[in-house]
Amino acid sequence: MAEQSTSQNGTTEDPFEPLIIGFTCNWCSYRAADLAGTSRVKYPPNVRLIRLMCSGRLDPSFVLKALAGGADGVLITGCHPGECHYLEQNYKALRRVTLLQAMLAQFGVEPQRVKLVWASAAEGLRLANEITSMVEEVRALGPLNWSQVTNEPAGVMFDINGHETELTTPASAPVPPKATGHGVQAAALEEVTA
Repeated sequence: MAEQSTSQNGTTEDPFEPLIIGFTCNWCSYRAADLAGTSRVKYPPNVRLIRLMCSGRLDPSFVLKALAGGADGVLITGCHPGECHYLEQNYKALRRVTLLQAMLAQFGVEPQRVKLVWASAAEGLRLANEITSMVEEVRALGPLNWSQVTNEPAGVMFDINGHETELTTPASAPVPPKATGHGVQAAALEEVTA
């Protein structure tokens, strides 16, 4: 059970525990997470892992939807550079994350909330340490208040064309439209996703 802290007015509060969504590469980092589990390496349960075929397949809108949906941080993991099963897709992931961090900083969101980590299938301990490190960093940053960042309630987000999009559960999630909007952000996202 979580320890409780006492606020200045004498009421008790549960300490902040961040929710982190982890997008993991099927070939390396997902297997590293599996190795960490089978090796009984402990790491915080704050991370919910989602397996992708490759970190290069991660659309930046997935990260934004995770943050808008209540995540306090997003961890993206993939194969080491030069070891990608899809040739150079992890370099694409690196470019996308770098651009995404810069874009989030423009919105007033700390870039440390989105982290890219390389981990091979044999690096379960390293991945567990990176997960622990990310949870501690995001805990120190505090909760992400998406409604203050976007002036919209959590769970609502605008797509690249400015249309309001309701965040849905994965089972009923519609296929997002192709980004065809105009403007600096749209051009940057189209360039990165190409």
